[in-house]
Amino acid sequence: MNKHIAIYVRVSTGQQDTASQLPELERWGAAQAAPIVWYRDKATGKTMDRPGMQKMLAAVERGEVSAVVVWRLDRLGRTAKGLTALFDDLRTCKVNLVSLKDGLDLATPAGRLMANVLASVAAYETEVRAERVLAGQAVARSEGKKWGGSEAGRLVKVTPEQVDAIKTMKKRGEGISTIAKATGLSRPTVYRVLEHHG
Repeated sequence: MNKHIAIYVRVSTGQQDTASQLPELERWGAAQAAPIVWYRDKATGKTMDRPGMQKMLAAVERGEVSAVVVWRLDRLGRTAKGLTALFDDLRTCKVNLVSLKDGLDLATPAGRLMANVLASVAAYETEVRAERVLAGQAVARSEGKKWGGSEAGRLVKVTPEQVDAIKTMKKRGEGISTIAKATGLSRPTVYRVLEHHG
C-alpha cells in the first residue's frame, strides 16, 4: 500500500485564513517524494473532534499515513491531554509527526520530549487567554462600559474569546448568571454556547 503524507491545516474561525500556514507547508510538500493529502479544519483547537482531524486519524488507523505535518504544533490542538494522546496514537501506528515552525520531529527522543513540552505550553496559553478576556471585561465594566444583550429574535455574535471564557468558568463550577455577567452575554446565549460547544 502506498502511504501518503498528511498535511494538516487548521484555523479557529471563519474570519481567519490559512495564508500564514500555506506557503511553508506547500514548499515542504513540493520537496517530498511521497504523495501528499491535505486535511483542513475551521474549528477550535480545544477539542480533537473536528471533521478534518477525524478524517486524518481514520487514515492513520487504516495504515495509509506515513507522517503528519503541521505548520505549528498548536494547529493540531490546544490541550495537553488531547495532544499527548495524539502523540501516543501516532507512535503506536508508527506515524511520524513534523512541525515546521517548532522544528519538531517525533521520530527522535528529543522530539518526543519537545512535543510534550509544547503541548503543555499550548494548553497554558489557552488558559491565560481566557483569563485575559475576563480581566479585560472586568476593567471595562468598572469603567461603565456595557456590551452584549440583544433585541428579541436577533442573534448575538459570540467571539472565540468569550466561548473560551464560558467553557473555562463552567469547568471551574461558576454559575450561569456569573458567567453571563463576566462575559457580557445573556443567560440564554451562555446556555446556547455551552450546548453548542459541549
